[in-house]
Amino acid sequence: MHRRDAIRNVAILLGTAISASTLSALESCTGSAPKNYDLHKPETKALLAEIAETIIPTTSTPGAKAAKVDDFIVVMMNDCYKKSDQEVFLEGLKKIDAASQKQFKKGFMDITPEQRTELLTQIDKERVEYNKRKDKKEGDPTHYFQYLKELTLLGYFTSKEGATQALRYVPVPGKYEGCIPYKKGDKAWAV
Repeated sequence: MHRRDAIRNVAILLGTAISASTLSALESCTGSAPKNYDLHKPETKALLAEIAETIIPTTSTPGAKAAKVDDFIVVMMNDCYKKSDQEVFLEGLKKIDAASQKQFKKGFMDITPEQRTELLTQIDKERVEYNKRKDKKEGDPTHYFQYLKELTLLGYFTSKEGATQALRYVPVPGKYEGCIPYKKGDKAWAV
């Protein structure tokens, strides 16, 4: 099984909605996509790590930083996404920093975790409105925050930390049990 097939299967098992653009990126994940070296810059990776950690913070389970989601996002963007998608993504990172400057008079890296959450919540509302708009056309680009959220979730829940500590994990599954009672607060299954 190829990694892209495994990722798609995990997403389906988790009930995670993956946008058409992310699914098409997984389908075309051949390693022949144009490499964007801006994604490898230390400041870009640091920004990605902080954004991902804001989306999935460390709680009683490891967060996105511990799962190295920033590395996953860089690999996926470089290996699976078209140049135009990569440009939308990088422009989106600049927009996040600009929005932080406008709202808090500081770059995203310099604001508090509470301010980061507030800012990303506003950007997520903007993403929802962008996706709901009535004048949306077939070839319109995906909202940059869509890529960030989806790749953060995908990277986290397919990582060792996400699959074994945030989800219920059984390294060697036993017998099939078709009906298991759910108790409030139970974790979803990793396999």
